[in-house]
Amino acid sequence: MSNNKQNTNLPRILVVDDEVAIQRFLRTALDTGEFSLHQAENGHAALAAAVAVRPDIILLDLGLPDMDGVEVIRRIREWSQVPIIVLSVREREDDKVKALDAGADDYLAKPFGVAELLARIRVALRRSLQQAPEPVFRADELEVDLPRRRVLARGVEVQLTPTEYELLRLLVTHAGKVLTHSQILKQIWGIAYMEQPHVLRVNISNLRHKIEEDPSRPRYILTEPGVGYRLKIDL
Repeated sequence: MSNNKQNTNLPRILVVDDEVAIQRFLRTALDTGEFSLHQAENGHAALAAAVAVRPDIILLDLGLPDMDGVEVIRRIREWSQVPIIVLSVREREDDKVKALDAGADDYLAKPFGVAELLARIRVALRRSLQQAPEPVFRADELEVDLPRRRVLARGVEVQLTPTEYELLRLLVTHAGKVLTHSQILKQIWGIAYMEQPHVLRVNISNLRHKIEEDPSRPRYILTEPGVGYRLKIDL
């Protein structure tokens, strides 16, 4: 484990990857003066660093030499809700779903752009700084007043069904985070609906028609193909 920044006031990022080339790339990409960077080369070192460093965010590769990254996520989630962004060459949908279901907040397939990585990091850090969701969520022309259960799109109040509202509320309270199909189905409809993704697709479609200006090109509720949905907050 190493640290290339000494300012303890900076957000602490723990990079978990055993590839020297990726470590160098991330050091260069994150050398912006915004972060305190720490590194671990395997799963056991990552678990130890998560306790010792108390990072504000973890960038995690799944293909570690001593244990699978999904197991690292599960162990960290036993005691911490630190944001975890997976960086992996594994692009199969089931790999993404396993990581997100285990508790990862986001997933970027290698290779990825520096600008996108920094944007995902900023979103994750903003979310982690919020102890509770803001009473009123705003993203461009969408406004969701949680205490009053009131939704405005382009200044006009939107009438949602109870299920549509609960679905939007779930996305709002996890804004910026990818939620898998199974996570959403379990939260909104219960375990009995875990194998009925069409129920979710229909309600997402209905919700988009009510809040999106162009439902065929959604700006707020984004699809993560084969994985789930994410409410975009950096418009």
